[in-house]
Amino acid sequence: MNSLFDLSIFPAVVAAVVSYLCVPALINLAEKAGIVDDPKLNKHPKVIHTYPVPRGGGACVVVGVLVSSLFFLPLDRHLFGITLGALVVTLLGLFDDKYNINPYIRVLIQILAASIPIISGIGITFATNPLGGIIDLSEPRFLSDLLAIFWIVFMMNMLNMGAKGVDGQLPGVVAIASLAIVTISLRFSADIAQWPVAILASAVMGAYLGFLPWNFYPQKVMPGFSGSTLAGYFLAVLSILSTAKVGTLIVSLGVPLVDTGYAIARRILSGKSPVWGDREHLHHKLLELGFSKRQVALLYWVATFMLYILAININAQSKLYVVFATAVVIGGILFWLTYRPKKKS
Repeated sequence: MNSLFDLSIFPAVVAAVVSYLCVPALINLAEKAGIVDDPKLNKHPKVIHTYPVPRGGGACVVVGVLVSSLFFLPLDRHLFGITLGALVVTLLGLFDDKYNINPYIRVLIQILAASIPIISGIGITFATNPLGGIIDLSEPRFLSDLLAIFWIVFMMNMLNMGAKGVDGQLPGVVAIASLAIVTISLRFSADIAQWPVAILASAVMGAYLGFLPWNFYPQKVMPGFSGSTLAGYFLAVLSILSTAKVGTLIVSLGVPLVDTGYAIARRILSGKSPVWGDREHLHHKLLELGFSKRQVALLYWVATFMLYILAININAQSKLYVVFATAVVIGGILFWLTYRPKKKS
């Protein structure tokens, strides 16, 4: 395999096919095991679907990623660590999809899962200073490792809370964010160390694209906690591996990250738990405005793609400005959608 085409296309195709073909079996197993989200039984305010839907889509995603990556990459200690961590995240997600585990217990297990690739040798050794220069994070090593673990756990929870609101939203957004990592890695393809990153990111992109037809409206299966946290796990690890392009990922995922940030702040200021869901996310407000679920998902995809284009073409300082601008725009939209005059029925 010696061309950019191979690096960016073939792993994605294999992962997409495996993920897509896995879903019917998953639906059957989920229904038998009772891993189904029934809105009549689940009275949580964030629930917006109207019929029982199997959960646990992350299982098919992880199978697609692992088959593709193991086919195209050697199983070294880094890939073994990433794989083992992904399996822990998936198992946690499947148990949560069935039993609704306490959020704080989930975080503890997420920390364990995030620690596995770090123990294998993956870590943040430097970061680009938005104000200029490079920040050395290599010493002391344990602090950089803690920062990497925090980043992985942070991304798992942010994507779980803000990127899976409506049918098809999550896999489309994650595929575009993965494309950003592929693009950045291939830009440095002269560095052979970036080839495995491009392959793994391509596999993640393909796995979520393969899952997308089953999750797009009307969804036949949900990504569940396993699918959303797995997305955050893979993207966080990949952003570390791709020469610490954390800023590129933050910009690309600007809409769900900013929306989730506002949601956490709003809940804390209201005296509520930051992990308790509600109907105040951006996608809820858009649905109230009259958008269909398909339109909301497409809007998220378009916004994410536009931010992806910006992210791969601007420097670190400009990325800081884009994140700030995204926060202002999303905040303004949320404020207007919340306090706009309502039509009398």
